[in-house]
Amino acid sequence: MGMIKEFKEFAMRGNVMDMAVGIVIGAAFGGIVKSFVADVIMPPIGILTGGVDFSDIVVTLKEATVNAEGKAVEAVTMNVGVFANTVINFVIIAFAIFMVIKVMNNMKKKEEEKPAEPKAPPKEEVLLEEIRDILKAKG
Repeated sequence: MGMIKEFKEFAMRGNVMDMAVGIVIGAAFGGIVKSFVADVIMPPIGILTGGVDFSDIVVTLKEATVNAEGKAVEAVTMNVGVFANTVINFVIIAFAIFMVIKVMNNMKKKEEEKPAEPKAPPKEEVLLEEIRDILKAKG
């Protein structure tokens, strides 16, 4: 029973829960970015490149054949277009994360730069100034 209790304490720590929420949100964000790249960015790029769909760009290493038993053997291809889409997804996600961190760092910096309230001078200093002023007044 000790191990279950220890695991429960571990799983309920704030850091673990924050990480779990971050992973779920990150996965959802990845889906949004994937759709953004595939459905918004790549169609205009495809038009600019003459109607080429990037996901269809492949380098065929070995053509499809029919083996001795009469079964079709699929072609061996490198899916360069799919890789390009993935790279664009990564760049967009990395840039978005960079911007979020930059905003957070700026907010943190502004918080640190807030001027501290001036400290009251020590009591001894105030007393010495009062004594000095009294002595000057007596002359």
